[in-house]
Amino acid sequence: MKLQRSSRLALYSVLELASRPDEQLSASDIAAKFNISLNHLAKVLRDLGRARLVEAVRGAGGGYRFCGNIRRTTLKDVVEIFEPITLHDAGGFEPGDSTEFGASLAVVLGEIDDIALATLDSITLETMLKLTRRIQKQAVTS
Repeated sequence: MKLQRSSRLALYSVLELASRPDEQLSASDIAAKFNISLNHLAKVLRDLGRARLVEAVRGAGGGYRFCGNIRRTTLKDVVEIFEPITLHDAGGFEPGDSTEFGASLAVVLGEIDDIALATLDSITLETMLKLTRRIQKQAVTS
């Protein structure tokens, strides 16, 4: 599964902000860490703000902070802000789709879509932060 750039930037931003709940981070700090466009990130943060996952703090020392619930917010919740999650293109017609093999393949692809969607909907930001910490520990001990 490939996510659009905005979805990936949103996930990076939300996870970075959620990992540092007592801090406010500027958009430029986040952009620098992930080597991404500040202009594109600003649009993503604006959309995350509208979705009430982050809030902007104005003024000196301002920035962004996570204001969602890491235990309830899933990867699917974040991704759906930026792109529809329709994995198998049911509307498109490909040669062979009307054959028995095409119908069989459609069933399998539909099942794969269901699994991918269920996975995105089952992984919370808290789970992602735990995974990140585990990977960081492994990197230090290796």
